[in-house]
Amino acid sequence: MFVIGYLCIALEHPLKVDKTATALVLGMLLWVCYAMGADDIVPTISADKFQQYVSEHPALYQQSEHKQALSYVCNVDLVEHLGDIAQTVLFLLGAMTIVELIDVHDGFTVITSRIHTRKRRKLLWIMTWLTFFLSAVLDNLTTTIVMLTLLRKFVPHKRERWIYAGTIIIAANSGGAWSPIGDVTTILLWANGNVTVEALIRFVLLPSIVSVVIPAMIVSRKLKGRLPEPIKNDVQRSDMSKGDKLFIFCLGVGGLIFVPVFKTLTHLPPFLGILLVLGILWVVTECLYNGHLRKQKQQYRIPKVISRVDMPSILFFLGILMAVAVLQSTGILSTMADALDMYVHDVYVIDSLLGALSSVVDNVPLVAGVMGMYPIADPTVSGYAANFVVDGHFWGLLSYCAGVGGSLLIIGSAAGVIAMGIEKINFGWYLKKFSGLAVIGYLAGIVVYIFEHWMFG
Repeated sequence: MFVIGYLCIALEHPLKVDKTATALVLGMLLWVCYAMGADDIVPTISADKFQQYVSEHPALYQQSEHKQALSYVCNVDLVEHLGDIAQTVLFLLGAMTIVELIDVHDGFTVITSRIHTRKRRKLLWIMTWLTFFLSAVLDNLTTTIVMLTLLRKFVPHKRERWIYAGTIIIAANSGGAWSPIGDVTTILLWANGNVTVEALIRFVLLPSIVSVVIPAMIVSRKLKGRLPEPIKNDVQRSDMSKGDKLFIFCLGVGGLIFVPVFKTLTHLPPFLGILLVLGILWVVTECLYNGHLRKQKQQYRIPKVISRVDMPSILFFLGILMAVAVLQSTGILSTMADALDMYVHDVYVIDSLLGALSSVVDNVPLVAGVMGMYPIADPTVSGYAANFVVDGHFWGLLSYCAGVGGSLLIIGSAAGVIAMGIEKINFGWYLKKFSGLAVIGYLAGIVVYIFEHWMFG
């Protein structure tokens, strides 16, 4: 059912059914099927947790096994996954609202006014490097939202914009792979002690750069000439001064950068940080409008800005994450990982295959599952087990593969999913134009990583 659902998402345009509708049906229907077969699945997959749950709820003793298992699904699995998914969705909502607020006040002119090139090739490289390093500080989701918003100001034609957007997806995923705060997966590995900041940057930065440079070089060779001059628009959306625009831009972007710092300092979920920043922005802009910007139109206040946020994209994200949660709860992901360990037993091949798998399923539960499979090894061990010590070969390459592997398909990362929503890029176009390039960059980065360890240990 999961494969069929993904095929329907991929064939959105031939089927003429919006991918958001398909994702919601897929996610909810999988939970229905899981609930119907709960008495067969739960006692097998979650035996210990299920027995503990029943023992803690005496009212369930007299119920049938199906009702016990169904209660477990509703009150444990569903609640836990919904909590994690809600955090992601709320973070997405907050980030998109902040970016929209900056945009509606012409805050991005702070950057666009400094980019004067109309050369297609030069603009591609500027956007690529800006995305790569920005995503190392922000998460790739927020970075992609910001960069696609900027892109619309330079490239007016939709199909041409897709070419730049495809490169942005690759750059955003690669940029987050080498930074401890650049992606949820690297945060997981860093926070759990599997990797250190020094080793992550030392061994993963160069492969990540290679994974971006090669696809960007191939794409840039196809871009020639200059972009058309932007249409002059004498009507200003905002009557804010340049100083106020700079203030809103710095406050918004500074707030986005503050979120990973907030996470590090408080050890609280990032969505709390993004909502805190949104609240502060809301208060500040209200004070501005009540003061010297009193004549500004009502639609530029945050209550109106929120209505501009792309809700179908958020619902699409919700449906996909709900579907992946079922794969995790039913043990499908862990079964696949166990099979890799049993039949492959090579950390480089396992990581490479896990990276390819992350292009289909969400890399966060995938990495979390792998971390559960392979506990951190004692530093005194030798042989195959030495790959799993702190900063072992397995963990650094896992960080690279889980991040960069999401670029192989457009549905493989938050950056790709949000690009599908904002730019309406279809699955088939990305598969034809960018998946091959992403594979080349991905494999080249793995070779560089192996070479680094061969040379420097």
